[in-house]
Amino acid sequence: MLSAIKNSFQPIGINTKQYGDTRWWLGMLLVVVLAGASVALSKLPIMQSAQFSSLTIGIVLGIIVGNSVFSRIATRTDVGVDYAKSILLKAGVILFGFRITFAQVAGVGWHGLLTDIVMLLGTFILAVQLGKRVFKLDEQTTILIGAGSSICGAAAVMATEPVIKAQAHKVSVAVATVVVFGTLSMFAYPILFEFMGLSEHAYGIFVGSTIHEVAQVVAAGTAVSANAADTAVIEKMLRVMMLAPFLVGLSFWQSKKHVKVNNNGHCGKQISGITIPWFAVLFIVASGVHSLSVIPQDTTNAIIWFDNILLTIAMVALGLRTQVGAIRQAGIQPLLLAGCLFLFLTLGGYAINIGMAQLFGVLNH
Repeated sequence: MLSAIKNSFQPIGINTKQYGDTRWWLGMLLVVVLAGASVALSKLPIMQSAQFSSLTIGIVLGIIVGNSVFSRIATRTDVGVDYAKSILLKAGVILFGFRITFAQVAGVGWHGLLTDIVMLLGTFILAVQLGKRVFKLDEQTTILIGAGSSICGAAAVMATEPVIKAQAHKVSVAVATVVVFGTLSMFAYPILFEFMGLSEHAYGIFVGSTIHEVAQVVAAGTAVSANAADTAVIEKMLRVMMLAPFLVGLSFWQSKKHVKVNNNGHCGKQISGITIPWFAVLFIVASGVHSLSVIPQDTTNAIIWFDNILLTIAMVALGLRTQVGAIRQAGIQPLLLAGCLFLFLTLGGYAINIGMAQLFGVLNH
């Protein structure tokens, strides 16, 4: 067990030998150029009004290039593209921790914390059960869609990918479902606010605990009021903070399942042990450092900007490795699963939020 943990201690997993490979440099040049284009496109008024982040644009741009010209240059750029898809992704998840402070947890109190825990566990368990029993989806697709819906959208999908070693097209399918239903929530929630019977604070908790992406939460909260937006973002950040324990728990669950399968199959070979996603642990460490306020705000802003660049590069690389044919082959079942989770987040989430608000006496405060 100890040797397994020791062997798994590779927070990023960097192999320095590849830096001397021309394919690394050309691949990195390709993904950086496409990521730069994605960031530029995200600044356009039409993209900002639609709340399309550079991450979403990056994976779409990557898929377009990946299914057109990339096949001709893949053998000359593959090392750099795969590096961006794995190493830079993990680095991006770690730096994501600088968006959060532990003090934000206190901002929403036990009410917000318990609501997030119930919503996260309920959504993910429902995803696993529906994906397996109703829609007959493979485990990787089910877990990715469940993670994206229950925690923080595309960032959660991307962070889950290295833990379960998911295929690129399955990640793209999961990200697509997050974009579709998260965007629908973003527009629907403000319209429905006046019929919900919630205070601005309670509405903010509802938004932060049920909408997929951080950008979508900001939009849905701001459409009602600044107070609602502040509460929604804090609640969402608390949900994001649960990413690390979720990934560690997922790794333990996967390891136990593999050991069980191995023993039942009498393969005669013991699974090496639990692979701890150290990048998820470092995500919490980054949050702790940020909470101490030892880093100047300008530096923190620069780190967050750089983190967005890293995640955009990773999304581009993911898109380059995604074949449209593989997405089509996945069929409509992933979308149906995500649709069911959307209904649970919206309707079930509303009921859970009402119950929690009444329990803590904040329904109309």
